[in-house]
Amino acid sequence: MKNFVVKTIANAVALAVAIWLVADITLTGDSTGKKTLALVLVALIFGLVNVVVKPLVQLLALPLFILTLGLITLVINALMLLLTSWLADTVGLGFQVEGFWTAVLGALIISVVSWAVNVALPDGD
Repeated sequence: MKNFVVKTIANAVALAVAIWLVADITLTGDSTGKKTLALVLVALIFGLVNVVVKPLVQLLALPLFILTLGLITLVINALMLLLTSWLADTVGLGFQVEGFWTAVLGALIISVVSWAVNVALPDGD
């Protein structure tokens, strides 16, 4: 349970940094409290997408993974971010990622920040 909370916090912080740094990644809301709640819910959706969908996509893209020496992972991460944006928009959370290249840049930022936060926060392992 503690690991789940740490991963969710790391995802929320990483998404917040991506929203702050990239102009075409947006989170709308009326107040700071609503934006924070929406950010945590988007982080939960992002974590769910990464647990359920991403392994299947990685398995199907295994030949491309070998061919590109792992660089396809950045594209897969961008696709997971776009899927998260679509799901969050469907639920009405106000999280938007405009375009594929924005998603690539956002995925790169999220990966680096999430790694750094996971290193900084204790997860009980």
